[in-house]
Amino acid sequence: MTAAGEPSAGSVTRRILRRQRARIGVSVVFLCSHQAAEALVPVMIGVVIDRAVATSDTRALLISLAGLALLFTVLTFSYFFGARLGYAAVENESHHTRVEIAGRALDPRGLRSGLRDGELLSITASDAELSSLVIRAAGIAAAATTALVVSAIALLVVDVPLGLGVLIGVPVVVFALQRLAPLLTRRSEAQQEALATTTALAVDLVSGLRVLRGIGAQDHAARRYAAASAHALGVTLRAANSKGLHLGLTTAVNGLFLATVAGFAGWLALRGRLSVGELVAVVGLAQFIAEPVGTLGWCVQLFATAKASAGRVARVLEAEPLVTPGSAGAGKATDTRLALDEVRYGNLDGVSLRVGAGEIVGLVAYDPRDADALVTLLSGRVPRDDYHGTVRVDGVAAETLTLDAGRGTVLVEQHDVALFEGTLRSNLGASHSDDALLTALRSAGAEDVLDAHPDGLERELVERGANLSGGQRQRIGLARALAAAPPILVLHDPTTSVDAVTEGLVADGITAARGAAPHGTLVITSSPALLRAAHRVTVLDGGRVVAEGTHDALAAADARYREAVLR
Repeated sequence: MTAAGEPSAGSVTRRILRRQRARIGVSVVFLCSHQAAEALVPVMIGVVIDRAVATSDTRALLISLAGLALLFTVLTFSYFFGARLGYAAVENESHHTRVEIAGRALDPRGLRSGLRDGELLSITASDAELSSLVIRAAGIAAAATTALVVSAIALLVVDVPLGLGVLIGVPVVVFALQRLAPLLTRRSEAQQEALATTTALAVDLVSGLRVLRGIGAQDHAARRYAAASAHALGVTLRAANSKGLHLGLTTAVNGLFLATVAGFAGWLALRGRLSVGELVAVVGLAQFIAEPVGTLGWCVQLFATAKASAGRVARVLEAEPLVTPGSAGAGKATDTRLALDEVRYGNLDGVSLRVGAGEIVGLVAYDPRDADALVTLLSGRVPRDDYHGTVRVDGVAAETLTLDAGRGTVLVEQHDVALFEGTLRSNLGASHSDDALLTALRSAGAEDVLDAHPDGLERELVERGANLSGGQRQRIGLARALAAAPPILVLHDPTTSVDAVTEGLVADGITAARGAAPHGTLVITSSPALLRAAHRVTVLDGGRVVAEGTHDALAAADARYREAVLR
């Protein structure tokens, strides 16, 4: 982090160069050799003209041609090995950076990056590679500088004023072009930010497409995405205009510089200070110089793009952990497995709740935001300073538990079930026995998923379980949670995508699997079947507990409760 507390793009680029220094070093040697050989080609041609052609010396001509062949051999193989090592370093570093970003994104402590899933995806897919381009920029810039130095030395040998003009003029040109670098960096940063925001919005909209269709908000969502896409297009065009302006200025300055050097060399030749071979060499060098000067200008753009992406990568890699785990181990099982006392977080306003051993507690939240806040809190993703009150697990304050103890005791199965590409067995938990998995599938009412395919537990699932229906995905997620048999299980709307008959089977299965000590289970739902199976039901309204009792008693006494849960 910088002194101001902001992620540092410089720290990321320095680390990239440091980590790949071996490959970069060898690549730079080869690339510099290539550019030095390139610069010597017009010099060799001038020597051939003066020493062999002008003198009609056959032996000198053969020796000169052999020298040219050797020079081109060095030139060719130097570029081959230099470019190969340079690209290998870029790809290797891109891979390392992607792995690091994925590791930080999957850190069980969470991150204070403030980035959404779509933005993390954009950084992983795009910025990780773009930030690694600093390797190419460094190698190419070193090679271009070598070409200019060799060219200047050759010109100094031919004519000192001419060589000094190049030595002085090239740094001035490069410095002038460098003045546009901050603008290019700002435009590149804005472009990457806009593209990441658009990607994040697209991911959010696709994930919630069914909900949007259900409430008829798909048109509004489409307009919102169109506006974000139009903004990204505008920012991208501004960045492209800046790069185009930089490229145009580079080309124009190169042309003027070339014309100046060539014109001065021609004037020297007319005055007899240069031979024909030297004139050819100078004009050839002047034409060649345009390439490394242009390359240095392009490196400015490459550095700007890499720096902008490195800043976004640094935002992930240097983000502080969201929560700080404690050092306490899990407590011994108590009669009260989970206890919340006067908890205030998000919409929650002084919530007190108990889940006992062998007890299934249903929870109805009239406002979905109350349920979301409670799920987020119990999943361990809220820093201690962000909520008030106490959360105790088997009598131990939740914030004092180690990560392993906390996650090993309390399992929160989210409403949005995450399934992965692989077999059904691997998604349920490959460490469990077949009997345990079959029992969990029966309890979750998911036997049809197993029976519908000849491979059974070895059935292949695609990414996010897209080859299953929504109800099947939910039940597989529930089966996975039941197979884990955690001491405390929190389920969030586990049956919203199943029919009433299956919902009744699931309720019976949860009761059979979790309805005895030492398990404690909290089911956040509005399903009458699940609520009827609960030992008691707690009702939240406006972030407060407003009622508690059995499902039947609440349904008989409270009209609002009946309206919320009976269907």
